[in-house]
Amino acid sequence: MGAIEDIYADLDADVPEPEFREAVERKVEEMGGLADEETAAMLIAHELSDDEIEGVADIEPGMEEAAFAAKVLRIGELRTFERDDEDREGRVVNLDVADETGHIRVAFWDDHAEAAVEELEAGDVLKIAGQPREGYNGLEVSASDAQPADIDIDVDLDEADSIGGLSLGQSDVSLTGIVLDTDSVRTFDRDDGSEGRVSNLTLGDETGRVRVTLWDDQTELVEELSPGTTVELVDAYVRERNGDLELHLNDRSSLDEVEADVEYVAETIPIAALEIDTTADIGGVVRSADPKRTFDRDDGSEGQVRNLRIQDDSGDIRVALWGEKADRDLGPGDEVQFTDVEIQDGWQDDLEASAGWQASIIALGSESTTRTAETDAAEASGSTGLDAFSGDGDPSSEGDEPAATDDQPADDAAPGEPIEFTGTVVQAGDPVVLDNGTETMRVETSVDVHLGEEVTARGPASDGRLDADDIV
Repeated sequence: MGAIEDIYADLDADVPEPEFREAVERKVEEMGGLADEETAAMLIAHELSDDEIEGVADIEPGMEEAAFAAKVLRIGELRTFERDDEDREGRVVNLDVADETGHIRVAFWDDHAEAAVEELEAGDVLKIAGQPREGYNGLEVSASDAQPADIDIDVDLDEADSIGGLSLGQSDVSLTGIVLDTDSVRTFDRDDGSEGRVSNLTLGDETGRVRVTLWDDQTELVEELSPGTTVELVDAYVRERNGDLELHLNDRSSLDEVEADVEYVAETIPIAALEIDTTADIGGVVRSADPKRTFDRDDGSEGQVRNLRIQDDSGDIRVALWGEKADRDLGPGDEVQFTDVEIQDGWQDDLEASAGWQASIIALGSESTTRTAETDAAEASGSTGLDAFSGDGDPSSEGDEPAATDDQPADDAAPGEPIEFTGTVVQAGDPVVLDNGTETMRVETSVDVHLGEEVTARGPASDGRLDADDIV
């Protein structure tokens, strides 16, 4: 064999020999006689080796060019745009493609874009070459060439249109799911002085769940949807937040109620297996529910919290619902899943779960939406109505503790007079804030306490603030 044949035989790239020889000839011409065919062949082989990757997961920004095979999952809408320096308008279409290692978006331009829309369909396998770059929604490839490839790529198209098939960088995402939870609409100020609106809902299907973020006019959809509704989401895009994938809607996206058979199966960690300083999904039956409590934050705003205790087959745990989540209509007997709760050190070295803004509350089973007058009355009085569980050592399930000793309530004490105040920690920090169900007390102390813990503080007090000599 000659030198070129030897170099081609050693080449670890999926390139036909005629194409390799043509590339060698072009390289000789480009170098103006500064390289012979053997040198040009070695240069081409080196370039091909650098560009050839094992799979989509190996693509990185900064590569001069990447060549890879992938299956087409979705073909987006053909869009046009005006170029600054040309009379002819530009055209672009985005394809979501994948192999066994991952997903990526590929942009086709102009004539290639039209050909992609007219000739390709989901399930086609392509050999793609292009330049990787960081796009608006993550890493993408700007295609310079694409050819049909007779390669078997094991990617399930049905799974691609599911929550479990989402990956960073995807756009034009369409899927059907069940509304599991909704948040209220929040407003914020933009840099240009205008007011923006944002809200979230949680969708689930057979493959998992995902948080969906809606902006501005799209937030009106949240007020129209209720948990249990099946919806179809069209033309969303994937973003990452705190290590988790989210779907975002924009002005081209839609979210409509549909008739479809979709099932969501909650997957939770057994309560007995929970570990401190982790974020987890837990679920079970509400065993007891305390009344909602309000408290004043250091910035003057009012906060609220409500404690529940849930139980599964392995054990039970207290769950603190913060902010608007404290308004959720939950009571004993309701079956609930709490997602993304923070597991913290609670009262008497027991673990507790904190459901803040990032958490979702998902009602499971028919009992979760059924309330009775007896249940509401029991909650109003602080009683759970479950006598079999009243002796678990949880102070939140017992009767109200006195606010001060010797029948002297805290708000009747003379300024600076020592008092004793017993309440639940609703703010841990400086100062500690205790709440006993009827009033709150700010406590100055160096003792470490935990949210939801019930403590007794003793010391002189005035104007709703207690300088603690002792905390037990």
